[in-house]
Amino acid sequence: MRAPRPTASPSHRLVAGGRDRGSVSIQMVTMLPLLFTVMFLGMQGALYYHARTVAIAAAQEGARVAGSEGGTGSEGAAAATGFVADAGGDGVIRSASVSSQRSATTATVTVRGTAMSVIPGWALAINQSAAVPVERITR
Repeated sequence: MRAPRPTASPSHRLVAGGRDRGSVSIQMVTMLPLLFTVMFLGMQGALYYHARTVAIAAAQEGARVAGSEGGTGSEGAAAATGFVADAGGDGVIRSASVSSQRSATTATVTVRGTAMSVIPGWALAINQSAAVPVERITR
């Protein structure tokens, strides 16, 4: 009959388990930058979407004012600028500029600027426009 095989002593098990020492630190070093990248890109996407939504809403508001029966292009531009200011101004769309055109049949307002950025050196351009038919009285 064979003698039973000796089992590992408790101290031996500690030494064998010690080979994984520091593996959590290595995982954190590799995963944390990835987590922050995903988090910042998600936040940047949300800021861009919000700025774009504010820009198109401002352009629509300006076009409605410019296309009204007694409206002018400058009144439409002022309405769009006021809308951007009320929505957060430079905190939403940086360097916002508004242009407006009104012809005999169509009023067009364009809002341009850049979205606020959480990533340094990355400025996403916003360019939204809206056009409406000019109101007129016919007999």
